[in-house]
Amino acid sequence: MMNCEQATQLLSESQDRDLAMSERTLLRVHTWICTGCRNFGGQLGFMRQAMKGFAEHDDKPPKDPV
Repeated sequence: MMNCEQATQLLSESQDRDLAMSERTLLRVHTWICTGCRNFGGQLGFMRQAMKGFAEHDDKPPKDPV
């Protein structure tokens, strides 16, 4: 059985790489059982979307204060 430290590590790694089928399966079972890790995964997704939105906004040229 996967522990929370392993689960959070895989949740973080899943942001940068595709997980193997065995990793995904173990992680899915763990997050089904563990509310804390499920919440952590949701927070990672929220932060990723927020930073993506920030980066897209930051790429626009500044408006002239007329």
